[in-house]
Amino acid sequence: MDINTFIKELESLNIYPTQKQLDQLETYYKLIIDWNKKINLTRITEKEDVYLKHFYDSITISKVIDLNNKATLLDFGTGAGFPGIVLKIIYPNLNITLVDSLQKRVNFLNTVINSLQLKDIKALHERVENLEVKHYDIITTRAVANLSKLLQYTNKLIDTKTLFIPLKANIEDELKQAKNEFVKYHLELVKQETFFLPIEHSIRNILVIKKKS
Repeated sequence: MDINTFIKELESLNIYPTQKQLDQLETYYKLIIDWNKKINLTRITEKEDVYLKHFYDSITISKVIDLNNKATLLDFGTGAGFPGIVLKIIYPNLNITLVDSLQKRVNFLNTVINSLQLKDIKALHERVENLEVKHYDIITTRAVANLSKLLQYTNKLIDTKTLFIPLKANIEDELKQAKNEFVKYHLELVKQETFFLPIEHSIRNILVIKKKS
């Protein structure tokens, strides 16, 4: 996905990135490539692939929720910062907590935060299941574990006003396998958005999960 296609696809989501935001994404990409030589951040390194499979893919969460309002967002197992850093660039109004279990990746995330001069965002070296229980408006994650495990990890953090929005690929088998967790933790699937990534046409599913009130 070249930059013009990237912009066009964002516009189809009613997102109109400023030049500053595009410059921040470019700097972010360069930092990923530089640090990837030292630590394992991603096996996807070609620029057009990163813009499609990491940047655009992260932003597709906007298909299921309006992120233009102030909100607190937890992104766990964030790795190189997907989707959290990308969302912070596109939606600077969000207050974001990034969580990763590897200190080296947290060091990278802090470098990105400082380099891009991002505010209201922090990176924690922690496992999500060990986090202090507090309210988040949105909890999200991408490419971390199967849905059953994700619900086990996050059940203490999901309250009746939290939206848990995992970004997944093919999900049907995982939904069937997670039936017990939905019952055990009093959760319900309130929305499922299925679509195909542009260009490569691989399937994506975004789930919106809430605790029953």
